[in-house]
Amino acid sequence: MNTTSSPHSPEEDYDPAAFERPSVTADIALFTVREKALQVLLIRRKDWPFAGLWATPGGFVRPGESLEDAARRELFEETGVREVLLEQLRVFSDPKRDPRTWVITVAYTALVASDALTLRAGTDAAEAAWFAVQSLPQPLAFDHSQILEYAVASLRMRLDADLQIAAALLPRRFTLSEMQEVHESISGRTLDKRNFRKWVLSTDALAVTAEEKRGAHRPALLYEFASQKVSLDSVINTQTVV
Repeated sequence: MNTTSSPHSPEEDYDPAAFERPSVTADIALFTVREKALQVLLIRRKDWPFAGLWATPGGFVRPGESLEDAARRELFEETGVREVLLEQLRVFSDPKRDPRTWVITVAYTALVASDALTLRAGTDAAEAAWFAVQSLPQPLAFDHSQILEYAVASLRMRLDADLQIAAALLPRRFTLSEMQEVHESISGRTLDKRNFRKWVLSTDALAVTAEEKRGAHRPALLYEFASQKVSLDSVINTQTVV
């Protein structure tokens, strides 16, 4: 009688319980330009840990859920915000970053035009509010100060080369002064008006419209992004950058 047992497949030999696994969260740094300043959305935490402190919106990834889906769900649940440019920033994995358990978080940046904002605090947040990045409440919960510092630095580094950033933060039609305000708010620098207009018009990314914006001074021409690659619709539908 043959007593030779059949070999086990690698799948049968692998024991997932042999390795400890961290929990995973998604955190979102949501930016807009308001009152001529780059501002970030924070929520005041209701529960332990860090109850009462301000934090970026975010939460745990559910079973069967992708990171991007979790980020969008948490952002909507905690703030009421939908349809934003969402890009993966980096992983923060200090094993002591969360006092509850071993948690790694994947941070995202999100951008939204100030005229498209409808804010509300969700069930997991006591309050939601905008803060200028230069005057954030301290301390923030978890390692969110580090996350926001990295996110702002990333925006500044990419600003001139990536017109999707300006496209996401501006209304569909805008003046060149409003576009310059976005660049100044993010960079933290005052830009020469003539040089900025010369540079942005040389990119051929904008198209002048037949409309004007009227105010206390002479009417200003309204522009829009000429290429669908940087239009607001395409920005909203941009896939997460991994």
